[in-house]
Amino acid sequence: MPPEAGAAGRLVFVLGGARSGKSALAERRVGGSGLAPVYIATGQAFDAEMTDRIDAHKARRPAPWRTVEAPLDLVAAIEREAAPETALLVDCLTLWVSNLMLADHDVDAEANRLSTCLAARPPGLVVLVTNEVGLSIVPENAMARRFRDHAGRLHQIVAAACDEAIFVAAGLPLTLKG
Repeated sequence: MPPEAGAAGRLVFVLGGARSGKSALAERRVGGSGLAPVYIATGQAFDAEMTDRIDAHKARRPAPWRTVEAPLDLVAAIEREAAPETALLVDCLTLWVSNLMLADHDVDAEANRLSTCLAARPPGLVVLVTNEVGLSIVPENAMARRFRDHAGRLHQIVAAACDEAIFVAAGLPLTLKG
């Protein structure tokens, strides 16, 4: 596949609902960049269903992809892996928020660290995937509302930092920015 025009130095934010096609779109962007693909996974397999989801994601990625697991310290993984010759795919930010909340980390502080990291990273493509969770009803419990609020604030921070923002619904990308 030919390299994506203007891929180097780009920050791309891809968000959408569950099973919207956002990860597949992000994988195509990274895979078509001509850069060395690195998948930074935030998910953790706490049960068989999540194990199956992780295995399905891995099966979609061909041999040159390298996987780095970063369920909590996403910033360190990006700082370590970002380089002019790499294309990073971070999947996904909402799982990262869940992990941070469950580990009693300061989600807002980590979101700010991520913003600073993205601004300071070396050239290279970074594609960040997330679930849009703010389009539904107000959750009935306090933890779910805190999660939705943390995710919404993080999404605003990341979208502001990125060159492109793409919303995916039914496998169809809608460019929001860039």
